[in-house]
Amino acid sequence: MGKLDGKRALVTGAGMGIGRGIALALAQEGAAVALHYAHSRSGAEEAAEAIRSAGGRAVVIGGDLRSVAECRRVVDEAAAALGGLDILVNNAGVTRARPFLDFPGEVYDELFDLNMRSTFFCSQQAARYMAEQGGGTILNITSIHGAAGFPRHAAYAATKGAIIAFTRSLAIELAPLRIRVNAIGPGLIEVPRYFQIPGYTTELGNSLVPWGRVGRPEDVGKAAVFLVSDDAEFVTGQVLFVDGGTQARMGLWWDQGDAPQ
Repeated sequence: MGKLDGKRALVTGAGMGIGRGIALALAQEGAAVALHYAHSRSGAEEAAEAIRSAGGRAVVIGGDLRSVAECRRVVDEAAAALGGLDILVNNAGVTRARPFLDFPGEVYDELFDLNMRSTFFCSQQAARYMAEQGGGTILNITSIHGAAGFPRHAAYAATKGAIIAFTRSLAIELAPLRIRVNAIGPGLIEVPRYFQIPGYTTELGNSLVPWGRVGRPEDVGKAAVFLVSDDAEFVTGQVLFVDGGTQARMGLWWDQGDAPQ
């Protein structure tokens, strides 16, 4: 018996990285999963096949979630394919690092259209299904950037901070409908794009995290399972940072013999 047996979930941005890790974790606990992708169709298909091979149920749905109409269509297709919708994980998003003084308007629009607009309107459409069936749960993926500053990330951080505020407000509005809304703020979670950053290595990543290692998509997946399961039935409007202690560390740090080994 899994924690999510009989549940039906849609995970956006599930073709790679954190979204893929969440989709696999939900399926391992018994959920039927719709995996959304925008560009990573092969990754979503591979993950879906892995779920099916393990005896689970999975469907793959493409769509550009920068469009409100596409948000609604993807949610509708997921609900139709799965026979309803109990869980929505808003993971689709993009990161763009640019100096603030040179930040172009089109990149700003790209960040807000995908990171925040998709979260808002996918949640709106999913909540309609959940309200009709008497409840459900929405999980938004924010970031440590939504709660602390870092150079060249002003616009990205703004989208992730907006997701935190949206999560808390929506949790209160939807509580009477028995729809819980929470968020996860990942820290340094090692995904393929990290290795495109000049100079990045796993060893460097490990040295930056108080716990002494980089995070993995499955770390976020395990936290997601808890927050969307009945184990968290009394948890709503919360942000759980899955970051190996990064958010807890004071910024005024110097080497006093306590650097990660």
